Amino acid sequence: MTPMEPRPQPRNNSRSYLLAALLILAALNVLLLYFYYQERQDNKTKDATIAAKTEEVLIAKTQLDSISTQLDAKIAEIQKLGGSVDSLMKIKAQLEIDKKELRNVSAFDSKKYNRKIKDYQNLLAQKDEEIARLKEENGILTVRNDSLTNENSTLKTERQSLSDSVMSVSAKNQELAEKVTIAAALRAEAVTINSVNAKGKESDGGTYKSKKLDKIHVSVLLAPNGLAKKDEKELYIRVLDPSGAVISDMATGSGEFTYNNQGMIYTAKQRFTFDNTRQRLDFFYGRGGQRFNEGKYNIEVYCEGFRIGEGEFTVN
Repeated sequence: MTPMEPRPQPRNNSRSYLLAALLILAALNVLLLYFYYQERQDNKTKDATIAAKTEEVLIAKTQLDSISTQLDAKIAEIQKLGGSVDSLMKIKAQLEIDKKELRNVSAFDSKKYNRKIKDYQNLLAQKDEEIARLKEENGILTVRNDSLTNENSTLKTERQSLSDSVMSVSAKNQELAEKVTIAAALRAEAVTINSVNAKGKESDGGTYKSKKLDKIHVSVLLAPNGLAKKDEKELYIRVLDPSGAVISDMATGSGEFTYNNQGMIYTAKQRFTFDNTRQRLDFFYGRGGQRFNEGKYNIEVYCEGFRIGEGEFTVN
């Protein structure tokens, strides 16, 4: 009998299994990288959609606030002329409901609100015609009562004289009050803008490279003013990009304030207590990972209804 020969080891099969396992792992890694990239792209798209929708909501709110102001004025004028304002009061109530519904940004429908705003504007135009008609009717009544007016001309002249005197004193008081208000307004002695890179290092000079600009540091130096009240105030800054649009993000503290009886978007605000000691207020503002586009940026500073300072910087 011949001795049994040793069986060969399955080395080739082991290598084949190892190679197949490596190929499977490599394919899984490629697939995971694809899913990760796809998720990042989806998140960027969602963020951009939310920002655009928020801006549309603010624009709609500003328009509705303006319509509300005009509506109040027309209600007052029609009441003065003796007309009925019942329908206008119902419309005003609906307008307030529409304004409250704007708080739900996710449910905002720009087409729906554009139609509402157009309808409100058409209504205001119709009420202008009604006011003109009421004025004409009141003018006819005035003509019919001319005889009574002539009989009381002496008394009317005396009343007018007294009224003129009162109005003159009132106008002077109003003028004096406005001068005092303007004199008491704060003023920004200096507005400087530095760049801050991703490591927190600041640079000055007013011209900065986009790739090294992670945030801006806006510093507002308040001039002393003995007429200003020493109390809590709010300072607003608006950062305008090279196209003139306001940079804002409701998620990081942007919002709306009133200037010259109109709603305006602000980039950031800060509460402080004025103590007349040449205070310096600092704002650090970044774009949440987005770069600052190249071009010239303007900074506007507001406080207590006044524009108190401005500055600028350039990105290249």
